[in-house]
Amino acid sequence: MAAAADDGDQTIVVTATRRSERLQDVPINISAVDAGQLAQQRLNDIRDLGAFTPGITVTDTGPRGAGTIVMRGLSADDSSTFADNGNSAIGVYLGEVPLYLDFKLIDMERVEVLLGPQGTLYGLGTLAGAIRYIPVRPDSTQFSGYVHGRGFGVSESSSFGYVADGAVNVPIIKDRLAFRSATGYYFDPGFIDYPFTVQQIGVSLPQPGPASNPLGTEAQRSANFRRERDVNYGKTFTTRNQLGLTLDNLNAYLTYAYQEVRTGGRQANGGGVVGEGRYEGPWRVREPATRRSHLVSLEVEANLGEVAQLVSSSAFTYTQNDSSVDVTDLLLDLDYGYESFPAFTGFTRSTARSRQFNQELRLVSKHGGPFSWVLGGFYNEVQGRTSYREFIPGFGASPTGIDFGVIPNADDNEYASFGRNTIKERAVFGEVTWKVTPEWQITGGLRYYSYDLDRIGGSTLPYYDGPVASDDDIPSSTGQAKSDGFVYKLNTSYKFSPDALIYATYSTGYRIGGANTGAAPCVLPLNPNIQNICALPNELFFGPDETENFELGLRAGLFNNKLTLNLSAFQVNWDGIQLASSTINGAIGITANGGKARNRGFDMSFNAQVTNRLSLRGNYSYLDAKLTEGVPELLQIRTSQDPRNRPKFSRVDVLAGDRLPGSARHSGSLAANYLLPVGDDEDLNFNWTATYIGDILTRVGGRGFGETLPGYVTHRAAITYSTGKAFQMSLFANNIFDKYAVTGVSNDRSRFGFVNGGVISRYYARSVLTPRVVGVEATFNF
Repeated sequence: MAAAADDGDQTIVVTATRRSERLQDVPINISAVDAGQLAQQRLNDIRDLGAFTPGITVTDTGPRGAGTIVMRGLSADDSSTFADNGNSAIGVYLGEVPLYLDFKLIDMERVEVLLGPQGTLYGLGTLAGAIRYIPVRPDSTQFSGYVHGRGFGVSESSSFGYVADGAVNVPIIKDRLAFRSATGYYFDPGFIDYPFTVQQIGVSLPQPGPASNPLGTEAQRSANFRRERDVNYGKTFTTRNQLGLTLDNLNAYLTYAYQEVRTGGRQANGGGVVGEGRYEGPWRVREPATRRSHLVSLEVEANLGEVAQLVSSSAFTYTQNDSSVDVTDLLLDLDYGYESFPAFTGFTRSTARSRQFNQELRLVSKHGGPFSWVLGGFYNEVQGRTSYREFIPGFGASPTGIDFGVIPNADDNEYASFGRNTIKERAVFGEVTWKVTPEWQITGGLRYYSYDLDRIGGSTLPYYDGPVASDDDIPSSTGQAKSDGFVYKLNTSYKFSPDALIYATYSTGYRIGGANTGAAPCVLPLNPNIQNICALPNELFFGPDETENFELGLRAGLFNNKLTLNLSAFQVNWDGIQLASSTINGAIGITANGGKARNRGFDMSFNAQVTNRLSLRGNYSYLDAKLTEGVPELLQIRTSQDPRNRPKFSRVDVLAGDRLPGSARHSGSLAANYLLPVGDDEDLNFNWTATYIGDILTRVGGRGFGETLPGYVTHRAAITYSTGKAFQMSLFANNIFDKYAVTGVSNDRSRFGFVNGGVISRYYARSVLTPRVVGVEATFNF
């Protein structure tokens, strides 16, 4: 962790255009957070970047997922209390390696965020933009490193949090070979209790009282429930190890990185449906999740004389996500009489594995002259496997004497599905820049991509189709799909002075399609006498979606660069939108294509050195994201709460002009930093940051029982004592005024409090902002 010093944007050197340039000289929309700001604001991972980067909304859903990131408003999906573990709309790089893993921001030189499609510069196709983590590299000239510790308390939590991390840099052969390792352990204490978890699933009563008093008397609660405390904790171990080789014309970095995150539940409440509080969840079982990520990569930079530099990135990644959730209400919604079993409680076990290999080769010109160029090739192969089970212990034994007509199985497995897919993507890309004059440049870019995929998957009902010992016992089907296309870029900029330029960009982006593997194809015509859980032919695959970006921007350094200003206005057109949907038969979750949208917006950031001691930093973003073409029957709602009425579910159209969900229309932050010398090479640094997140819709246009989540302001502050670069110690507080805010919603309010056979639904959920955090930390650099 670098010292908590902030030298300002004008000194940051970035490599987003594949060449080292001052941030103020880059003619595209890019922002950067350097090591000083990462340390000063205690930005741990990708979830923390949203408040400090214009144009990005990151939902605070806790450690259970990698983070739900919406860049430039490009999301049409419902909000959720579960975060994403993948986001193909954004290209994410660690160094030169493309991936989507939420590695902790440990031992980072900086993070670069590029808004808008970047597919002619990067191997990954980027629909909305790209995020680059730039790690500190091994240094073969000297032994160095740091140790860092942090301790903190969280309002509403009964536990104490801590972070312990460090890095060591060891020269092995001076000026030639070095090893650098960065390792840390993060314990984020939970603050959500589950007070109504059943003591024994399938035996204890999840609702011991009547609908008028669902949780019963105190004696009934004691007999059936136990309180699980602070379930949304995060326990994270992370390590990144690099071996760096430096020769006269070659740099090579061999990296192994590993991260494991464990948590016990959601960072959410149930909206008070059974009387739970703001920091309590009403669910009947714990909902643990574990995420593991491995990365092995080799990055090589070789100078080919004075003509070009060759950059090669080879990487293998493996991820495994294991999780469980309360599925009781989902099953009750199907209306198969499960409520007749008073101890009915359902939960899931799911595993998602991904193996990915990618190779990117890139040539970057070095010959000088009016023309410069970048030429690259990219190959990416992803193998994904999912396995999903739903269990309802005790049901198959018919303990109440009711014959449900099922085939018992040892695990009381009610539903089982699996999916496997392999995607192979290939691309060639490049850019050419013509420096017409020393002040004026024109850049053109082109990319050709193609991909093909194979899928196999299926589902079954073990109570009716027979027990399932493994995925191989599930009826399945196979299928293939492929597509290709081009994306383009045209950019020009003009420098009015060494510290001011204006730029304009036209670019297109894409996201590859995929397969829906969770359901087998329907056997047509459908048998009306059985439960059909299957996918129609048009539900098995989804195609690519595309964006078209128009942008005009200004970068300026004023008053001898004491004020730097970045302004951008843009419009993004989005076609063939990939969005969450469900099968008509069985309501299995799938991805589908539909509709068109556009997002117009404006963003700005500035950095002002007001005096030698006082600096200000701020950003603001305005997004106007809406559909330009409606999507029939996109949203599903419950239309009847009368159990005699069927169907209970219907679908709602969304219309042109409806606002897109998931992103704030207005957002911004303002930070003040005051440096006070207190002795020779000793300083006190005072920092205060206020962040505003505007209102967010949970569903397209707020339709189908969608909600508008109110905007909110949070404050954070720190006082840091420094002795040069050797030692820093800070007292800090986040969310100083303990603001309570809802950050996302799972399921709509048509299900809120629904009574099904006397059982009150607890399906609805609200994710909540982390409450006040107060702590101390110290860093020693050597």
